[in-house]
Amino acid sequence: MTLANGNAHRMTNNGDVSKPFKIFVGYDPREDLAYDVCRHSILKRSSIPVEITPIVQSDLRKKGLYWRERGQLESTEFSFSRFLTPYLANYDGWAMFVDCDFLYLADIKELTEMIDDKYAIMCVHHDYSPKETTKMDGAVQTVYPRKNWSSMVLYNCGHPKNKGLTPEVVNKQTGAFLHRFQWLEDDEIGSVPYVWNFLEGHNKVVKNDSTSSPKAIHYTRGGPWFETWKNCEFADLWVNEMQEYMEEKKSNAS
Repeated sequence: MTLANGNAHRMTNNGDVSKPFKIFVGYDPREDLAYDVCRHSILKRSSIPVEITPIVQSDLRKKGLYWRERGQLESTEFSFSRFLTPYLANYDGWAMFVDCDFLYLADIKELTEMIDDKYAIMCVHHDYSPKETTKMDGAVQTVYPRKNWSSMVLYNCGHPKNKGLTPEVVNKQTGAFLHRFQWLEDDEIGSVPYVWNFLEGHNKVVKNDSTSSPKAIHYTRGGPWFETWKNCEFADLWVNEMQEYMEEKKSNAS
């Protein structure tokens, strides 16, 4: 299941202007609608060709790419499979991984224009220590260094260090090694403005400061598709996007 838009604008991906920008979205059956809305929000606003592929654990298991047992603290099916992104992109060009609980409010082209080849990855360097003990639909909330850094990552897939992210490594390494990017040196991790991974319930919009307005909202505690979080901050924006997606889906089916 890969979806691409056909907009005329082109961007460079590893020197090939004809390639769409690859985006891999974490998929969990419990958040099927969240995935659809996230995908819709990207496609709707993108002025460059993008290719969106869900990372579906069951598919990866069938292909022999993912075999590790699910740990008790893994809140989603893509907690570790996300790190297969460079492999799934054939270690070629730049690609993005993003959790499915994102809502994009800006053109993804703006994000790609920040890409710097000197880095192995680029992401928002959050300092996030949630106060809640549970999230989503009752999943255990955990606190660890660099929490939420791995929830939206631009990968320089051809970087020598990222070629070490093989299926064997992703299946066997610890959560600390993967989520803290311990295969990299600190100066190989570039920074992206927090508005591209704006944590609902944590980051704040500063009055009269347009640079603080979110370009991508991350409903990291849980989004409106969960009953517990139906009234979270920015819930109305997600609901509006969802309704638009549903209307388009219904129209396309008729």
